[in-house]
Amino acid sequence: MKFRSRLLASYVVLIALPLLLLSFIYYRNSLSSMRDQAQNNVLEIVKKSNEVMDTKLRKVDQGSLALFVDRDLFRIFNQLDPSVPSELLNADRQVSAILSKYFTQNEDVYTYQLWTSYYSFGSQRNLPQGDPTRTALYQEAERAHGKMVWYPTYDFVQMFDQPWLQNSDIEYRYMFSATRLMEFSYVDNSTIARLRPNVERPVLTIGFKADFFNSQFEQSIPTGSSYLVIDPDNKVVASSNASQVTRVFNEQWVNAIRKAGSGTQRLVLDGQKTILCFDRSAVTGWLSVVMIPESTLVRGFIPTIRTSTILLAALLALIAYLFAYFIVRKMTGPIRQLFTAMRSVGEGDFQTRVEVKTHDEFGVLLQRFNRMNSRIETLVKENYEIRIKEKEAEIMALNMQMNPHFLYNTLNIMNWMAIESGQRELNRMLVRLSNMLHYTSRKDYGCRGARVDEGLFYIMEARLESKFTVHFGIAPELLDTPVPRLLFQPFVENAILHGFEQMEEGDASKLPER
Repeated sequence: MKFRSRLLASYVVLIALPLLLLSFIYYRNSLSSMRDQAQNNVLEIVKKSNEVMDTKLRKVDQGSLALFVDRDLFRIFNQLDPSVPSELLNADRQVSAILSKYFTQNEDVYTYQLWTSYYSFGSQRNLPQGDPTRTALYQEAERAHGKMVWYPTYDFVQMFDQPWLQNSDIEYRYMFSATRLMEFSYVDNSTIARLRPNVERPVLTIGFKADFFNSQFEQSIPTGSSYLVIDPDNKVVASSNASQVTRVFNEQWVNAIRKAGSGTQRLVLDGQKTILCFDRSAVTGWLSVVMIPESTLVRGFIPTIRTSTILLAALLALIAYLFAYFIVRKMTGPIRQLFTAMRSVGEGDFQTRVEVKTHDEFGVLLQRFNRMNSRIETLVKENYEIRIKEKEAEIMALNMQMNPHFLYNTLNIMNWMAIESGQRELNRMLVRLSNMLHYTSRKDYGCRGARVDEGLFYIMEARLESKFTVHFGIAPELLDTPVPRLLFQPFVENAILHGFEQMEEGDASKLPER
């Protein structure tokens, strides 16, 4: 794998990992934000549902308050003789007409009646009630002394002791009611008229079917969620699970949310993360709770979040790749230029130069390469010139070696002529000159050195016609000591030429003063 590919891969990884991490964080945060938003929306639904129900129930409460000062009801019950059946029937028709003015416009009201121990006035809807005064509804109203009592959902069969309806499918099987003890009165010429003390005060009972809550919650809460309405004693008023209605709900989390009154809470119910959205009714005091599994709450948002996250991750990955490619190109571009230039230099082109476009580390590296290449070119040129000069010197040395051969041959001929003519002195002089010439032109450039007593002095003595005699005053042990070749030649030659050139033979007193 090339360095460029490894560098690109490493940069992609180094850049992509943080981006992918950011995408994951974005996904988690988006999911959490969506969950919180949906949770708040459901809470608003619960509050709005409570507000709608409270508005409807508040109208019932206001209608019951209006009955307190209804002059016709005051007159009917204040003058009624319960022992006369005809009066009871006539009173029932009048009471039903009066009650219908207050409650028939409310479609959620199932039945409305005024109960007494002797008769039940108002809308009966063919309810086989038995004796209502023995029910908990009547007794709670009496204990409240005129305050509205919101009685939670009850089983009609058990409340009114109708066992023969136990297995019947009747629409009024489960109901909840509002009851109030009525103390009729009215104002007459600034005087408050009240019922006679011996007149039995009736109990107003307004009945609602349990599906009153179903219509409010089932169409508004998210699919897959459930709802629960409980009174202060944890008795279930309404529930998406019909089997829980009229029973006591004893879960511990109920007490915690009851203290809060309104809000949200996250719990694990039946092994599933669940969000509770709850709100208390301002009219009844009942607590409405919507239970939503988290998976259900965000189920509709997950595909959108997942798609947007994938698109974002793909976009970030593309940006990471382009960014990494740009960085790698910036790094490998100068290296590739340098590699091409080095290959040219390796092939012998020392004039190759790399164009420097930046002033960073790579620019400095290219500048150093150009400087090094210039130096190498100079050294190669100098080495080439030195080699040429060496060749020329070798040629000259060869020429010098060839020229002495001619001199050697000539001196040998002259030496043989001197020997034939009996000129011994000339013979010795020629031999010494030949040795000296051979000595100076030898090609052994080593440091072998020469003896100090070799024949320069004899040649000079013969040349100057015996103007001096050579005597060596050298210690014997130094005679064989090698010294550099021709070390003493300039000294001896100059001393003889300039020291004895004006001297007569054998006259040492005529030596010039030097």
